[in-house]
Amino acid sequence: MNLRWMFLLLLGSASPTFAAGIDIEIEIPQIDVAEYHRPYVAAWIEDDARALKAQVFVWYQQRATKEGEGTKWLPDMRQWWRRGGRELKVPVDGVTGATRPPGRHAVHLDATSAPLLTLAPGNYRLVVEAAREVGGREVLDIAFVWPPTRTETTRVSGQHEISAIALELIP
Repeated sequence: MNLRWMFLLLLGSASPTFAAGIDIEIEIPQIDVAEYHRPYVAAWIEDDARALKAQVFVWYQQRATKEGEGTKWLPDMRQWWRRGGRELKVPVDGVTGATRPPGRHAVHLDATSAPLLTLAPGNYRLVVEAAREVGGREVLDIAFVWPPTRTETTRVSGQHEISAIALELIP
């Protein structure tokens, strides 16, 4: 076998494989204001009755200069706070993380691990909420059916604190 064919064979075997689950892309806008603070962003999954089924992630200021300073703004994400945020003892491994700068940010949820592993078949909504100190607050949601039977992408656009969210279901 010549070197060219070996390279093509190796390249083909190294192509990415996509695990079943959900891919989420969140775009945080660049806002031109005098005092800019990165937004706190939370995402969770609700059922048709709007009951919390899973916390997906919470991005907040983890390196605070004073004790409790970073978590003091978490209640500003009012809908998330009422839907289960107040019961979380942050930080939570695999759920909480640092705030993100403006731009696109991707999150993959694998079907073989939490939170999707325990999600019963049915209709759900991915809800994403963002709030900024000296800024606004915005909540967006996307309906989906779990488990997916085909690859499907849904997008919604925000107006202030979130530019857009894309949800891709991968069977």
